[in-house]
Amino acid sequence: MTVGRMAAITWGAETAAAYDRTSTAMFEPAVLDPAVERLVELAAGGAALELAIGTGRVAIPLHARGVPVTGIELSPHMVAQLRTKPEADDIAVMIGDMATARVDGWFRLVYLVFNTIMNLTTQDEQVAVFANAAAHLEPGGCFVIEVVVPQLRRLPPGELGRVFDLRRGHVGIETFDDLVEQVSWSHHWSDVDGRLLQHSAPYRYVWPSELDLMARLAGLRRRDRWADWRGAPFTSDSASQVVVYEKPT
Repeated sequence: MTVGRMAAITWGAETAAAYDRTSTAMFEPAVLDPAVERLVELAAGGAALELAIGTGRVAIPLHARGVPVTGIELSPHMVAQLRTKPEADDIAVMIGDMATARVDGWFRLVYLVFNTIMNLTTQDEQVAVFANAAAHLEPGGCFVIEVVVPQLRRLPPGELGRVFDLRRGHVGIETFDDLVEQVSWSHHWSDVDGRLLQHSAPYRYVWPSELDLMARLAGLRRRDRWADWRGAPFTSDSASQVVVYEKPT
């Protein structure tokens, strides 16, 4: 099984077309507004680069707040969905791998949200994302990453996986398939217009201390770590994290 190559999965046309409808909870103002507010603050009047921009869930409202946004996205199908939105007309997007693609210019802010660092299923590729983010940052700029904290403690002994979402219209199951390489699979069943859409993909979960080491390898230093975008204190019981890494001046 070539796990490293599986990291380069591009969301297909069907998944991209249904993405916004299967991620409606992430568009809720209570979820999205604090993220945009924090990113506006961290951009500090400068330009921003979003790695894995997707359909523009964060980029569009951030751009509307006056922050010039550029994106990198691996899936042309996701970018096609972004281009259906008139609010995204002024957002430039490069089709490419966020671990290696380089766009022109320097940015005050680079950000990667919604667990997308885990789409890269090898440690080397995740380290490369940090290096690429650092290469795009101007001195004093910030790389911001939002990702869950691995929930292995919730896995009963002997069990392979757990149900992480069970609600009308969506069932999500996470399986921990390779504890050595830290590779899990996320399986989703969604009701889209009365049709069942199934999607599964591999992820590499990453620990908080591991993120910090990746940042150090890229020449970045940690400035803040919170449990959410509102700045709640991060503790050993936190299920998610928002981390700000800074490029020294």
